[in-house]
Amino acid sequence: MPLVAHTPLPSFERLRNRGQEVLTLSRALKQDIRELHIGLLNMMPDAALEITERQFMRLVGNSNQIAQFYVHVFSLPGLERSPETLAYIDEFYTSFEKVQEEGLDALIITGANVANPSLDQESFWRPLTEVIEWARVNVTSTLCSCLSTHALMKYFYQIDRVKRETKKWGVYEHRVTQPNHPLLREINTRFDVPHSRWNSIMKAQIEAAGLTVLIQGFDGEVHMAVSPDQLRIVYFQGHPEYDMNSLLKEYKRDLLGYFNGKNPQPPYPENYFPLEAREIAERYITKAQLALEKGDDLPEFPEEQFLPWLDNTWGDTARAIFNNWLGSVYQVTSVIRNVAFDESVDPQDPLGIL
Repeated sequence: MPLVAHTPLPSFERLRNRGQEVLTLSRALKQDIRELHIGLLNMMPDAALEITERQFMRLVGNSNQIAQFYVHVFSLPGLERSPETLAYIDEFYTSFEKVQEEGLDALIITGANVANPSLDQESFWRPLTEVIEWARVNVTSTLCSCLSTHALMKYFYQIDRVKRETKKWGVYEHRVTQPNHPLLREINTRFDVPHSRWNSIMKAQIEAAGLTVLIQGFDGEVHMAVSPDQLRIVYFQGHPEYDMNSLLKEYKRDLLGYFNGKNPQPPYPENYFPLEAREIAERYITKAQLALEKGDDLPEFPEEQFLPWLDNTWGDTARAIFNNWLGSVYQVTSVIRNVAFDESVDPQDPLGIL
């Protein structure tokens, strides 16, 4: 069932314009269908804030469970923001205080940019831990993406992520390790996942903490794991929410940063650019270098030329996993929004599989 446009958040209209089914609030209120209230704690930097909203909202809205999905987007203090982004958040986002008051059935926490060697030194650490502590008592299930996975594993298990020698950046093949788990029901057993990170939490660290690994890459690195109860916290190290062109936009950002003297020349995202896309990139690099030598402005990056050569090889599986996740939440959550579980459910084994 569809998303419900219960606030003026612009992402609702943009998703509708892209073909996503989005109900108006007045129409939703006329339907006798159960609601699920999903929080989206968006910690992404300004440039990615709105697109991240739409990526996760689209995954939620594409779930086929019998429910109306109300997505409540909020952010945290302590994140570096421009005045324009702060104004956008003030106008369209809700507050954590209101989320606490009204309750949630599930919560999604995005990644974030960091500036310190240890996550507990970040300015957003304390407000994030306040959300985590509230959610562990009041929310049926919390799903974490990339940096937020590392943050919650640091907070709950004192696991420190490991700095990689090179960035894990591209599209990588993965395999399901627990095919009978309810969160993995009816999904492909072998599929791709995009990654974009300098740090990893290794499989041995995850299993030593008592977590269950559900999906891992062919290189042995974990993509998806769950808390010991199998549902309360879902951890992703990759980015199943990414659009087909998300890695392209990151490459564009890093390449332009290189030409502006801000960073080294980036490699191509692994397993993402076919030969034709590499040739487009090489032609642009040559033109840009000649322009700089002449003192001219950089030529426009030919983003549209890349698109016919890019493929999304992860979206169907991502939607299936979100469908299973929200379906599991639907089955065990209480009809009272600020109560995590139905009274018949064991919080230590909510899926009844232990």
